[in-house]
Amino acid sequence: MTELHRTDFTFELPPELIAQAPAAVRTGSRLLVLDGATGVHADRLFTDLATLLRPGDLLVLNDTRVMPARLHGHKDSGGAVEVLVERLTGRTTLLAHVRSSKGTRAGMALRLPGDARAEVTGREGDLTALRLDRPVAAYLEAHGEMPLPPYITRDAGDPQRETDRERYQTVFAREPGAVAAPTAGLHFDEALLAQLAAQGVGQARVTLHVGAGTFQPVRADRLEDHVMHAEWLRVPPETVAAVQATQAAGGRVVAVGTTAVRSLESAAADGRLVPFEGDTRLFIRPGYRFRVVDAMVTNFHLPESTLLMLVSAFAGREAVLAAYAHAVAARYRFFSYGDAMFLTPTPSAARQP
Repeated sequence: MTELHRTDFTFELPPELIAQAPAAVRTGSRLLVLDGATGVHADRLFTDLATLLRPGDLLVLNDTRVMPARLHGHKDSGGAVEVLVERLTGRTTLLAHVRSSKGTRAGMALRLPGDARAEVTGREGDLTALRLDRPVAAYLEAHGEMPLPPYITRDAGDPQRETDRERYQTVFAREPGAVAAPTAGLHFDEALLAQLAAQGVGQARVTLHVGAGTFQPVRADRLEDHVMHAEWLRVPPETVAAVQATQAAGGRVVAVGTTAVRSLESAAADGRLVPFEGDTRLFIRPGYRFRVVDAMVTNFHLPESTLLMLVSAFAGREAVLAAYAHAVAARYRFFSYGDAMFLTPTPSAARQP
C-alpha cells in the first residue's frame, strides 16, 4: 500500500458551512449515504436511517455524558486562567488543560467561580494536575461551561449558551466524563430510537469519554509517526454478548460515531471482542481491517484529522473525499452540530465473518 501522509486527507471547506447551532430538531439533519463497496453516494434525510437499517441489526451507542468542563478564573497574582478539565482522577482531583499568560507551577493556587480554589500539584505530559477544595463533579455541574469545540463561537450573552447544555448532549448520555460530545449521537431523539427498536433494530452501549485531544491536529507528516491521544473506555459484557448474538444471526453491528467504532475495535485488538475497561490509543487509518463494525453513522470531520482518517479507512479514502467534495458543493453543514453520514465498508476493510 502507498504510504499516506497527513496532506492526503485535506479538503477545502468554506467557513460558512461550519454549523454554529444545531438543527431545529435533533432528527432534522441531512444524511449523506456512502456505499464503500461501490463508492456511490446519495443524499437522504437523517430520518431515512430507519430505511437503511434492517431487523436484526445492532446500534452501538456511546453513553458518555459531557461535563460542563470549562472554567475561567484567576491566579492569586491576578492573571487570568482558563481551565478545561480533561479527566477526573479522584473525588477532588483532576487533570486539565490550563491556559495562562505565564504558565503554572506546582503549589500555585487558582481562584475559580463560586469562591472555589484549586491547587496546582504537578504535570502529566501536556496536562496540569489540580486539587480542588470541593468535589469536582458537583462543582462543574454548578459552575462550569459546556466545552464547545474551538470552531463554534459564542458571545458572552448568546442565548444559545443555555441551549447548548441540552443540545450538546445525546439523549442517551448517562456516564459523566467527556469534554466533547460523541456528535453522531446528537441526531437521535427518543422517538427515533423507539421506532428503530420497534422494527427490530437492537441497541447496546459502550462508554468512551471523549477528550479534548479529539480536536488536536495531526502534526506528523507521515501517519505512522502520529502519537494518538489516550481516552478511557468501557465495553461491558452485555454489549459483547449483544454483538456476538447479532453476528451469529447474520445482523450488522452499526456503530454510532467514531467513538463507538474505536471502543469496539479497541476491545477486539487481539482479534476477538471481549469486555474491556481502560485507556485506548488506537489510531485507525487506511490499511486497517475492521474486526467488529459493519456500518457506521458519523458526522463530517476536520481536514487532516484522525477522525477523517478513520472513516477513510472504513469506506475508502478516495470515496470519502469525493463524498466530502459533494457535501461541500451541496451545502451540507459540517462538524459537531452539522449533518451526518451513513457508511458501509470498502471490501478491503470489511469484517471477515
